[in-house]
Amino acid sequence: MDRRDFLAGLSALAVASGTAGSRTAGAQTAGAAARTMVASPEAMQRLSARLMRLEEDGLDPRWYGLNPGNQEDPAAITRATAGALADIVQGRVASLPGRVDLRRDPNPATLNLWVQRIAEAAEPAEVIDLASNATPDMALLKPALAAARTRASGSWPGFPVGGRTLEPGAFDENRVAALRARLVLTDPILAANPGTGGSYDERLQAAVRRFQTAVGTEPDARIGTATQQALNRSPMATVNQLRVAIDMRRAQPALSSERRVDVNIPDYRLRMMEDGRTVIEMAVVVGRPSRATPMITTRLTSVQFNPSWGVPQRNAREDLLPRLRRDPTALQQRGFRIFGRVDGQVVEIDPTTVDWRAINPDRFPYVIRQDAGDANALGRIKFNMPNNDDIYMHDTPDRHYFRRADRAQSSGCIRLERPMDFLMVMLDGTPGWDRERVDRVLATRNTQTVPLRRQPPVRLFYSTVTVEGSELRVRQDIYGLDEAYARAMEARNRPQGIPMAAAQG
Repeated sequence: MDRRDFLAGLSALAVASGTAGSRTAGAQTAGAAARTMVASPEAMQRLSARLMRLEEDGLDPRWYGLNPGNQEDPAAITRATAGALADIVQGRVASLPGRVDLRRDPNPATLNLWVQRIAEAAEPAEVIDLASNATPDMALLKPALAAARTRASGSWPGFPVGGRTLEPGAFDENRVAALRARLVLTDPILAANPGTGGSYDERLQAAVRRFQTAVGTEPDARIGTATQQALNRSPMATVNQLRVAIDMRRAQPALSSERRVDVNIPDYRLRMMEDGRTVIEMAVVVGRPSRATPMITTRLTSVQFNPSWGVPQRNAREDLLPRLRRDPTALQQRGFRIFGRVDGQVVEIDPTTVDWRAINPDRFPYVIRQDAGDANALGRIKFNMPNNDDIYMHDTPDRHYFRRADRAQSSGCIRLERPMDFLMVMLDGTPGWDRERVDRVLATRNTQTVPLRRQPPVRLFYSTVTVEGSELRVRQDIYGLDEAYARAMEARNRPQGIPMAAAQG
């Protein structure tokens, strides 16, 4: 292979990947690399062989023009090395619409260092290995991806959909056999001792609970609709989620050590972090797919005690109008008040005087507000964070949702499992506020807003693949955002007009 051709490709990469102000430095770095490159032609062929295995990194050699027909062609290897190295170091997908949680470090110096390193290496294939493994969590993600690819390449037994829920202890020869055949593929504990027969016994129940915990359904060993769907999920969907997880971690800037609040939407978890430690964490309820919680970066600025709720028009049309048609007085009992315009004046409307069946949902003419109180949809505490989507965190009287594994149940806002604990942490450092004063204010039932002295940044983000210690979990892609990301990865070229640096959180 001609070394000048190889370095010319890398030089073009360094220049193109930098910002306008860094192109000269990028070209100088690649030029310096050209003068010191030492790899032999045999090493270049080993590099080509490594690039043909880019699938283990969540990438595809075909994206870079490399295939079995040209893998020995010097020009093809040059182009593939340049493109693959850029994606391994910087991430293939720079940004996507609505995904302000996607963050990249735009510093071209990092890529330039890898360019120089691969040019000076006696074994450039080893540099590809080092660069790909420099991304966090690779020790778990890459083996998981390899295992998922193996499963996807073979036959995948399904589980019969529909019918009655398969209950623990039941006898069902066909469905139990199907369940066992499916779970032994992903559960090494069960695979070591799968058992036989048609009884849904304790051994199989334990495997189902492990599966339900991993995918985020209720770990009750009951095989209902949600668990049936998870059992029948295509293994390629898991492959794509792991590819997305790997790419999302590339070139991520270091998170601030200051106190911050992170909410992982598909994991249904909130964590407050400070100096690398968890201050508090809890379960949350997020928006259901039809009313998805948007990705947001903002700050918590104030807390509101005894909030009233101005019902959004969509909620009024889709949620409350059907209830008004069934029983106009039911909402009154929960503190809802209805307002309309009469003779140019806004007045309160008696719901029993309205023919709700004649109301067109597309032109709902009323404003609905729920007074503060125990039945209020926001509970007794609301946490304000400025954003354009009117999203906030709040208490809720509907505590039963926190007993569910599937907690995509709200209209978009974030419901907190332990709002009082969160409040006391948030009030830390706010003079004059302790639990006794909080209880007094709540007891008045008067609405009161208190600015927070410490206003931590908030990040609502979307990551279906979580790694904690040695445990990796793949959650449901509840909003289909992993599917959209995977489609963007498949695109040969990055979208025009989108900078390498994504929005910062």
